[in-house]
This record gives sequence, structure tokens and C-alpha cells, in this order.
Amino acid sequence: MSTPFSNRQPNVIVFFTDQQRWDTTGVHGNPLGLTPNFDRMAARGTSVFNSFTCQPVCGPARACLQTGLYATRVGCYRNGIPLPRGQRTLASCFNEGGYDTAYVGKWHLSDKHDGPVEEADRGGYRYWLASNVLEFTSDAYHTTLYDNNQQPVKLPGYRVDAVTDAAIRYMAAPHDRPFFLFVSYIEPHFQNSTDSYPAPIGYEEQYTGQWVPPDLATLGGSAHQHIAGYYGMVKRLDEALGRLLDGLLSLGILDDTIVLFTSDHGNHFKTRNSEYKRSCHDASIRVPTALRGRIFDGGGHIRQMVSLVDLPPTLLDACGLPVPSQMQGRSLVPIIKRTSTDWPDEAFVQISESQVGRAIRTPKWKYGVVAPDKDPIQDSGSDVYVEKYLYDLEADPYELRNLAGNASHNGTATLLRERLIRRMEAAGEPVPQILSPAPR
Repeated sequence: MSTPFSNRQPNVIVFFTDQQRWDTTGVHGNPLGLTPNFDRMAARGTSVFNSFTCQPVCGPARACLQTGLYATRVGCYRNGIPLPRGQRTLASCFNEGGYDTAYVGKWHLSDKHDGPVEEADRGGYRYWLASNVLEFTSDAYHTTLYDNNQQPVKLPGYRVDAVTDAAIRYMAAPHDRPFFLFVSYIEPHFQNSTDSYPAPIGYEEQYTGQWVPPDLATLGGSAHQHIAGYYGMVKRLDEALGRLLDGLLSLGILDDTIVLFTSDHGNHFKTRNSEYKRSCHDASIRVPTALRGRIFDGGGHIRQMVSLVDLPPTLLDACGLPVPSQMQGRSLVPIIKRTSTDWPDEAFVQISESQVGRAIRTPKWKYGVVAPDKDPIQDSGSDVYVEKYLYDLEADPYELRNLAGNASHNGTATLLRERLIRRMEAAGEPVPQILSPAPR
């Protein structure tokens, strides 16, 4: 059994889902009761109410979370670009801080489409039970991960449960030091081979014909075909979160463990382009995020605009570990302690694969630009963009009316353009030219 570390640094667990919309949770108004464990964790811990990915596609988002850097800075601006060997990561920081480090589940930061990941490409994690692209080595009831020796390990049960069982076994093993455990699920991402959302048996039926978010109800896409299975996957993930917290409680280490729940990006169900993400809309970029344990207990609802790059410095700071100066995010700890109110008023987003795009998200506005002459696979950025998206999120929270080019909003667009340029420059990008759209 694990030994409590009440007088030492806390254990840390990252519970990381894939393609989960923010509005699947009760905290954000979903009426279906999908996430009682997440909602309880957010209520008793710290709810990061306005949480956004900085890159709405799997590999780049993971690179940002592992390094605290924007995707163009770390170099992983699209899928298929491996995390640079020797790159400073969360794992290397926790290794240096005296932690045992472990990774279980989906990695998606190697240049291989499936199969095992070489040790040099694991970001510094010492214990390893993972697959590079888990949806290519498994399906709902067939899960294969690879161990430290790159040997396949077939795990029984529904895939969420299989990964959770592996994480709990790691937690329950003897530890002489605190541990940092990153648990990365593929759910509620679609199964690539079938373009479906395979929920556990019996779960999809529970949510057929139930509530559909307004953007999906209006714009259609594949939502009416897929939303019930998607909800069933979210439900099972929340049950897994409850099992993991129960495991910590039974091991006597719940109070000594920080848990972060977040996701890599959302899901617009083919309403904004030809697939499920890779757009600037909240359906793609807004994700559920909450923390519990130690300093995060009783932290309340954080309303600041928080990015995925802010979470690595937050975890390190909460554990008393140094935050590398090159990290581009900010720690939330001063906000939670109420020792500071200094925080950027917008989240910055880079977009690839569907477009070379950039956007900012403020409490009231969404402003996005695209580079029409650039290749979204080959080009990481551009010197010239064109304004394409402008949404008033107070009047239009599900982004159904694009105001870009409206003369009545030219002043607002000018101010947001300047803010976006400042954020691009701060992220290490060259100062671009942003052209106005055709008036309408």
C-alpha cells in the first residue's frame, strides 16, 4: 500500500480526457447528470470555469500540456510531429523534484501512428504503459497498451475501465516517494476505424433523444447520430473518476493527492468544418477543468480565462517545485490564494490542419483570423491573415451569428485585432498583418 506523505510534497494525478466539450458537465449546465463526480470535485475543490485549449487537435494540445509551451514554440503544431527529444516536460520537472513519474494511456506525441513508443520519445516518464495513438491499437472492448520494454499488454474490460484499472494498480503499488501519474484516455473521442462513438453496452440507449446543445441542435452535423454514444462515453469517464478518487481514499492518500481533470479540446460534431475539431469555436476549444487536493480544496470558481499552457506551471507551483522560465503559461496558485488578481483577459489559440488560424477568446468576444494562402499541414504560421470570425458571446454564446465584416462592429474588431497581435508576438510568433474582411 502507498505511504501517505502528509508532511511532504503531494502526489499528483492528471485525469486527461480526449475531445470532451465543456458543456457535458453539470457545472456548465448539462441537464443529464453525466458528471456527478466531476461536479462534486469542482464544487469542493477549484472549478476552472473558463478553460480553453491552446490548440484544438490531439498531438499539439498534448505537447502544450506536457511542456507549458505553445505548439509553434515547441514545434508540434500538427499531429504527427514528435515531441523533441530532450525537451523539458512535466515529467522531467517532477523527476528532478524527487517524484516517481508514470504515464498510462494515449500518448500521441511520437511520429508513429500506432504501437509502442521508444524510451527516448516518452517525455521523461519512468513508468510507462501506453500506446502512441490508442484509437489505432484498440477499440471499445479491446485495449492494448505497451510497457516499458515496448511489449504489448492486453487489458480486459471496456477501454475506460481498462485504463483506469491500470492507473489504480500503479497508485496501489509501494511508493517511497510521491508520484506524478498522468492518465490519458481516448474517450469520448470517436473510434477512427468506424467513425462512431462506442459507449459501454447499454449506455448509448440511456441518452438517445436527450438534450442537445443549441449549436448542435441548430447546425446539425453528425450530432443527432453520435451524441448519445458520446454522452455514454462521458458518463463512463465520470464513473472512472469516481473509482480513481475512491481508490485514493481507500489507500489513505486522498488528502495527500492533487488531482487535475481536463481535456485536450472539444467537439463540434462536423458543424464547423468536415470533422470534429480544428476550429476557433467554443465547441472546439472550451474544455472542462477542475482541481482538488491541498491548496485547491475550497478554491471556488475561477473565472479567469485559463489556457492549457497555464496548467503545467500551476501543478509545479502547487507542489513547491520550480517553474521553468521558458514555460509560457502562468500559475493559478496566486489567483487561488487571492494574493494576486493579475491575469490576462483573453485566451490565445493556434489552429492547424483545417486552416492556419489564430484566435483570442475574451469573456465577451471571440475573434479569429485565417491565412488563406498557407497550407494547414505544411505551414505553422503566416505573416498575413484575414479576419474571419467575430462573435459576441454575451448575446450569442453558441456562436451562431458571425459579425466579422459588419460595419457596426469595426471598432470592436480593430481593438481585438490589436490584442490578438500582441498575444501572437508574446507567444513567439512574428508580428503579422491582419487584413479586414469584405464588408457586409
